[in-house]
Amino acid sequence: MAIAANDQAHGILAQLDCLQGVEFEAEDLHGGLTNRNLKVMTPERAMVVRISSPNAGLLAIDRDNEFFNSSAAAASGVGAPVIEYQPALGVLVVEYLDLPTCVASDLQDFERLRRIGAACRQLHHGLRFRDTFDMFALQRRYLTLVQERGFRLPADYLDYLKKAQLIEQALAQSDEGTVPCNNDLLAGNCLDDGTTVRLIDFEYSGNNDPCFELGNLWSEATLPLEHLEVLIESYYGSPSPQKVARARLQGLMSKYGWTLWASIQDGAGEIDFDFWSWGMEKYDRAVEEFRADSFDELLLTAAQRP
Repeated sequence: MAIAANDQAHGILAQLDCLQGVEFEAEDLHGGLTNRNLKVMTPERAMVVRISSPNAGLLAIDRDNEFFNSSAAAASGVGAPVIEYQPALGVLVVEYLDLPTCVASDLQDFERLRRIGAACRQLHHGLRFRDTFDMFALQRRYLTLVQERGFRLPADYLDYLKKAQLIEQALAQSDEGTVPCNNDLLAGNCLDDGTTVRLIDFEYSGNNDPCFELGNLWSEATLPLEHLEVLIESYYGSPSPQKVARARLQGLMSKYGWTLWASIQDGAGEIDFDFWSWGMEKYDRAVEEFRADSFDELLLTAAQRP
């Protein structure tokens, strides 16, 4: 549906350099849980205009970092070309990629999963990003904020802090450095034309362990373990139980950390969405993995030097 002339977003669009003296139409793009995204069409091209949420700072989103990294991802051939950045308006404009957007069930297809793995590898071997992304540090930052603001927290959330520390220690023993990662690679951020995959949305991007990227993708799509093994093999070129264990633990940590993201959005967000239920679904799966008999074995396997 086209946005109305009296919509606040229309006034923001009118201030963009790329739209000066140009006729345009704009409509909302749905699916995001943080910002407002518009598809804007001119006679010459189509673009996506992202208008920042006022809660970006609470969620540890750095817009200058996002702009830098989006430009780097575009240079790698994986991200959408950046058209304009207006930090005072909270606006980032990128080219609209007219490609099919994946949904979680699409990732059941091994060939599509391999294409996504190839896109990750291309991104990870591209230009370094500006900042580092560390889910362990972010989880601690989120937890402090949730406790200070009195936001809702699962009753037994703190019971698993020690296990989160054990994951961090195990991964540190086999650390091999960082690469430029999207870090929020759910299916909806993967565009697939059947031949190649492009990646979008670099809000949480930063240099990180590649196994976080792969484990988070696997976790977000709630895929079977076999699919993670295929993803790891296609990414690294051969099977690796150590990398699978590492990605599984990173996927567990992503669920544990993103639970707090949901708590912050539940307490301070302005979007009409049930963030609490969304977060609790992740948390319940994290608890199941924390309690699993395989947890200690995963720690030992992930800690091994490859």
